[in-house]
Amino acid sequence: QVQLVESGGGLVQAGGSLRLPCAASGRTFSNYAMGWFRQALGKERRFVAAITWSLGRTTYADSVKGRFTISRDKTKNTVYLQMNSLKPEDTAVYYCAARSGIAVVTPSGYDFWGQGTQVTVSS
Repeated sequence: QVQLVESGGGLVQAGGSLRLPCAASGRTFSNYAMGWFRQALGKERRFVAAITWSLGRTTYADSVKGRFTISRDKTKNTVYLQMNSLKPEDTAVYYCAARSGIAVVTPSGYDFWGQGTQVTVSS
């Protein structure tokens, strides 16, 4: 069974940075895509970024391009979301997700989810 465990969330001032790790276990992920999504209070879950495990191809939401970077460390089975120049509107619970095949931007396309980690950006 695939398990995804996010960490690294917290409270940060606007303009600051955070790095969110997502530790993955339970199988070989060579044919998987890993995604980050976020859900603000009272809003739907939205795509942030995704990466293919084997080739490292990345996709980003327009709202985070140039500020966020997704990466993966194959030796540690961990996906990272580096978030720079944070804004108050980035405040949300951030979720890591996994799916077999190519990266997609819709939450329903992912089969496995972590429990989420809260990121709060103060102005």
